[in-house]
Amino acid sequence: MAFSLRLSNEDTMLIKNYASMHNISISELFRQAVLEKIEDEYDLKAYEKAIVAYKADNETYTLDQAEKELGLI
Repeated sequence: MAFSLRLSNEDTMLIKNYASMHNISISELFRQAVLEKIEDEYDLKAYEKAIVAYKADNETYTLDQAEKELGLI
């Protein structure tokens, strides 16, 4: 898949210099940036879901209690 972007000269130079400093291609830089953005959003949604669950039942356990409950000790 190919993409085309319109960037200012300043943005283009910044991106080229950053990619060069990290010894990666511009394509790899954009690929990594997009995947990190998706992962960050996924993590945020998981966090928000966990907070709702915690507020509904905020019982917590120590590590020892959790290991015992899970049959790990």
